[in-house]
Amino acid sequence: MFMNYSEMEMSGPSVNRRSRTVKRRRWGGLRQQWKLLGLFEIDQEHEFYSLTCMMKEGLRAAVQNTIDNPLPDELCEDDYSLEVTQIHKDFRMETYAGPVFASLRRSLGMTEKEYQQSLSSEGCYLQFISNSKSKADFFLTNDKRFFLKTQSKREVQFLLSNLSIYMEHLEKYPHSLLVKFLGVHRIKIANQRKKYFIVMQSVFYPDDRIMARYDIKGCEVSRWTDPAPEGSQIIVVLKDLNFEGQFIHLDQQRPWLLRQVEIDTAFLQTLNVLDYSLLLAHQPLHQDELSQSLSFATLIMRTKKSVNPVSSPTHAASPTVPGVVADEDSTPLASELNCTHNSHITECNGNDGTDNTSLEGENIEGPSRAGAESADLQAFQSQNRRLLPNFKNPLHVIDGPEQRYFIGIIDIFTGYGFRKRLEHLWKRLRHPSQTFSTVSPPAYCHRLCHWVQDHTK
Repeated sequence: MFMNYSEMEMSGPSVNRRSRTVKRRRWGGLRQQWKLLGLFEIDQEHEFYSLTCMMKEGLRAAVQNTIDNPLPDELCEDDYSLEVTQIHKDFRMETYAGPVFASLRRSLGMTEKEYQQSLSSEGCYLQFISNSKSKADFFLTNDKRFFLKTQSKREVQFLLSNLSIYMEHLEKYPHSLLVKFLGVHRIKIANQRKKYFIVMQSVFYPDDRIMARYDIKGCEVSRWTDPAPEGSQIIVVLKDLNFEGQFIHLDQQRPWLLRQVEIDTAFLQTLNVLDYSLLLAHQPLHQDELSQSLSFATLIMRTKKSVNPVSSPTHAASPTVPGVVADEDSTPLASELNCTHNSHITECNGNDGTDNTSLEGENIEGPSRAGAESADLQAFQSQNRRLLPNFKNPLHVIDGPEQRYFIGIIDIFTGYGFRKRLEHLWKRLRHPSQTFSTVSPPAYCHRLCHWVQDHTK
């Protein structure tokens, strides 16, 4: 449902006249939503036009600050708590942990100029009207590459307080399905409440050929959405019960997906969160995208894209991770991967100065540790050597024999606190024979993994 437009954008003092204007704009918005495939342009008559123009201006300046102040070789603790305030004519913008998110963007193969251009291009932002119960506002950049979502102060504090372990997880598992947070900001406009918002990489990018979209939680209660009328172009995000009777056909990539979902949901369990969603979409592969028709040269390039031995979101001196490979790079050697693996283990476990690996990568302890590290290395290599597709946003795309799937895990801010525990007890009484979303984090993790296992082939 559309919200009222601000009085600044309405002409005339008459209440009836304002009411007619609002109704007219609502109807115009609905017609525009129909034409723009479930999204509609935030033009000059839209209630959020002024806000999004300020967001653009603020984001342009925030990213320019990163361009003008190169990242350090390695992130430090202060970078995670850094707040930068920039004053503009009609508002002020605060950027949180800027170097950290800039480092992550760089690790994903984005240049700051590219990111800045997408966020502040002349084209209007798009608003996404979803069937979600969330009270947040959703915006997309004009090229649909990045999502901007308003968040509560509590949600932003939760993200920032867990940012270091989130970055460590992406460093250890660079092919993670977790949504990629690219920026956290707060905008303060005169005589208005402060708005917090985050910038995320869209899981469904590019979306021009996507046939269907789903939001999966692995349960039954309130997990059906009426599909769009046949022949219409309105985007409807479907749910669990809409997917019943269907399967994700991955063939050889199925074990990788099952394991990565286990890894990512286990991480979310350590954060004591629930109610996150597995986003899923699919589109048919073109003939030239089918695996059997790939040229040998393309396979080599995609293999090099998929495994980069110097990838690290927390080290700015390492400019690339899975997704970007320089032409002169050669295929990584096992020795290089071994060295990288050892450094990842050191960083993620917090060992400083106590690592027992020599500069040449030789282990200086007994064979028991060598055997354990060998097993860890095999698991690490296996999970981080998926053949990535050759286009932007490859980390959320998995190709099956005939379909391309877009998969990501989003909405990771809901903690299992007192209110959710009460909600769990109430739903147990109301839905005694059905599964519902509000369960403990271990149960939620296990159930979503079970859903993926049951719905993949």
